[in-house]
Amino acid sequence: MNDLPNDATQAVSLPLRWLADNSVALLSALVVLIGGWYLARVLSRMVRNLLPRAYGVDRNFAPLLAQVTRYGIIIFSIVTALSFLGVSSTSIYAVIGAAGLAIALALQGTLANIAAGIMLVWLRPIAIGEYIVGDGVAGVVVEIGLFGTRLRSTSGLYIFTPNQKLWSSAITNHSREPRRRIDVNITVPDTINVAAARRTMLKIATSDKRVQVDPPPTVHVESFVGDEIMLQLRAWVPTPEYLPTLRDLTEKAKLAINKLLSASDEHAQVELAADPHTQNAGERTPDLT
Repeated sequence: MNDLPNDATQAVSLPLRWLADNSVALLSALVVLIGGWYLARVLSRMVRNLLPRAYGVDRNFAPLLAQVTRYGIIIFSIVTALSFLGVSSTSIYAVIGAAGLAIALALQGTLANIAAGIMLVWLRPIAIGEYIVGDGVAGVVVEIGLFGTRLRSTSGLYIFTPNQKLWSSAITNHSREPRRRIDVNITVPDTINVAAARRTMLKIATSDKRVQVDPPPTVHVESFVGDEIMLQLRAWVPTPEYLPTLRDLTEKAKLAINKLLSASDEHAQVELAADPHTQNAGERTPDLT
């Protein structure tokens, strides 16, 4: 019974003695960890913001390089801090290698996201600032990261999707091609003078400076049902002008055809044709404004 106080005293004194003997090493390790964390944060931010401007690196690479820089510095800081505490660097790297293999087997999906992120940045089917649709997600690309891609929806929502989800699906890029085709469907009575309606719609399209002359705009009978026919106006415009031109031509075509039909007290019905650039049939290009 008399040995219990001595055992308790020894149990407390041994850790205190170890702390006293290794106080310098502990302080050095703490400084390395804090400094490494701060340095990782600063350098990753510099890589993200300054590298594209200073060295002409593609801005799609910058977020990926920034994350690699951050995690690399953090891992190096941890290894250095442990070496200050007397742990052999060789042993640390051996443990990291073994742990890495175990983690790789357990987190195959995470590694697949890293590989997919590298392929997305390398092959560039998407880029920052482009509007994309892919596997149930849609929005403007904000960042292509190491594990996932950040998007911003047309209503300003934050969207995060794993890189593997984008890489393994079909991606529709609404912004990549330099020009796009506008399709406007107008339903009119079958008694209308088709030639006159065609001339009216072509005049509207050709008078708009945003409409390209090659290929020229066209108007044709798309379909007819009962006592109605559908005329379709097709015109090519630069991609940045797609939505503004689509709205303007739709409104002008509606007013012009209604004026043409005013003598018979009938009106045209205007609708947007199915956008061939979207993923699902009948889905319109989202409003990016």
